[in-house]
Amino acid sequence: MTKLIPINTDTPSQDGVPVSVKIRERLVKAKKRFNANDNISAFIQPGELAKLLDEVEVKMKTVLDSLVIDTQNDHNTNNTARRVAKMYLQEVFSGRYVPAPTITEFPNAEHLNELMIVGPITVRSACSHHLCPVIGQVYIGLMPNEHTNVIGLSKFARLAEWIMARPQIQEESVVQLADLIQEKTQPDGLAIVMEASHFCMGWRGIKDTESKMINSVMRGVFLKDPNLRREFLTLIPRKT
Repeated sequence: MTKLIPINTDTPSQDGVPVSVKIRERLVKAKKRFNANDNISAFIQPGELAKLLDEVEVKMKTVLDSLVIDTQNDHNTNNTARRVAKMYLQEVFSGRYVPAPTITEFPNAEHLNELMIVGPITVRSACSHHLCPVIGQVYIGLMPNEHTNVIGLSKFARLAEWIMARPQIQEESVVQLADLIQEKTQPDGLAIVMEASHFCMGWRGIKDTESKMINSVMRGVFLKDPNLRREFLTLIPRKT
């Protein structure tokens, strides 16, 4: 006979207050937004991510219980709550909880002023409506000037990963990435194109596995110069 053991649905800290409540209170006090695609790392104190992981694990157990899954006797799911908690906090949503990656910037000593394109950068995110995967590619175009900061090619991928590793809407994620790269490099122009498949369309709903979403951000000279914009879009070897 299946034995059911009551599960505690709260994980208070030593003072009785769940760590998620403490983090939320700091954000509210500072009048900072904490939407799904916001980074809140500045409000998380050392050691609290481990406590938050324990808290999310307990809450995930209650979700599985409400889905009538016998995690205590099913060998396939008896540790699923912990695995899901680790996946959310340490991987697919980690861009919310850790600071931006350290990026070394170098001066444009050779005064480079020609179009530079980086990509395709594979990105993985999650739709903030259903938490379904969003997987695609990003191309980044830069038009530097003599004052532009130069960063390594791999750093573009690290910045993209940090932005995308949180529940996102594709349109907003590209703008966030553009803001970050523009801040780091200060170019004359910046262009970003993202093409992605959304599992919220292929896995549920209409169940269309072939549709993709493509959107772009054009700034500076890419917005003003149609020839430069055309050159960038022509040079992108998109699969479609």
